[in-house]
Amino acid sequence: MRRLQSVFGMLAAAVAVMSPAAVSAAETVKVGVVLGFSGQASASVDQMDKAINLYVKQHQAELGDIKLDLIRRDDTGPNPDMARRLAQELITRDRVNILTGFFYTPNANAVAPLATEAKVPMVIMNAATSSTMRLSPYLVRVSLTQWQQSYPLGQWAAKQGVKRAYTAVTDYGPGHDAEAAFIKGFTEAGGKIVGSVRMPLKNPDFVPFLQRIKDEKPEALFVFVPGSKDATALMKAYTELGLAQAGVRLIAAGDCVPDNELASMGDVPPGVVTMGYYSAAATRPQNKAFVAAWQKEYGPDSIPSPFAVGAYDGMAAIFYVIEKQHGKIDPDRTMALLKGWRNDNSPRGPVMIDPETRDVVQNMYVRRLERVNGKLENVEVETIPMVKDPWPRLHPQ
Repeated sequence: MRRLQSVFGMLAAAVAVMSPAAVSAAETVKVGVVLGFSGQASASVDQMDKAINLYVKQHQAELGDIKLDLIRRDDTGPNPDMARRLAQELITRDRVNILTGFFYTPNANAVAPLATEAKVPMVIMNAATSSTMRLSPYLVRVSLTQWQQSYPLGQWAAKQGVKRAYTAVTDYGPGHDAEAAFIKGFTEAGGKIVGSVRMPLKNPDFVPFLQRIKDEKPEALFVFVPGSKDATALMKAYTELGLAQAGVRLIAAGDCVPDNELASMGDVPPGVVTMGYYSAAATRPQNKAFVAAWQKEYGPDSIPSPFAVGAYDGMAAIFYVIEKQHGKIDPDRTMALLKGWRNDNSPRGPVMIDPETRDVVQNMYVRRLERVNGKLENVEVETIPMVKDPWPRLHPQ
């Protein structure tokens, strides 16, 4: 009799181990994070990493017994070969369920075929070239595209009375997109482009380019650089060469004035206008709560940037699919869940994923750089609601 009771006890224990609750407790979701933790964009990547950590800290309890394993890899900057090798290792050796990160377009593009081959969903937190999304059905983007911000900025500039503009962009995918988008929006609205130049991605010296533009005397200069220290160097060169005093108005993509770099930019002339999806100075309740949480975690002088918000919302999307699948990540189910995903609690305002393009739809803000209580801020002055990337419509497959 005792032996029979023992057998029943063993069976009961086995059933308990196989129960849904016990299986759920054993679930681990592995997320591979590929970013340039070293290299020229390390300051912006540090913002992204801090945002990832903050979101996890705030929302970890929502996963219940599901374990989240974040596996970080350093692609060292714009280095597609390195990014591809690291992603391959994350897929084959670490067996990650999801890939994320990707500051630079060349790196995201290099990894996209691996996502297709291995059926690993890839949540892009920054890389902003429109055509990237066509490289794999397993990609989704939560940041922005350059067409999304530069095309309406070109239209806006022309409507403000600017007639003659020059463009200067970093010479890689997002820069090419920003250039083409601004030119199309500006010329469609009646403006004229009087010159264009592309600047190197690695170790750029902006002074000779800006001096040449100053000598050309356009009414306005449209600029794109990929944020971080490049943005600070650009703005300092614009100020020191006296382009504003020469009558060259600066109209730029939001990447050129990331909030976390403003304090380092020196005596930038007021009135620089940019288009972007986020400003730390925004008064939306969701943003005020986000900035307060950020400064509580990282110090009262720490300012979150758009790069931080892209990563923060990327984690919101990842948590959503983990919760919906109870930690059992199926790649096709994950992509189906992400198509049409909406987040009304983002610091940037409402965000959704277009089910057709898997790209982000969001408000774009015209911001004016102003000194508020002695500090530079990107003050939102106009909202263009729920902008879809116009590139797919203008470039059908």
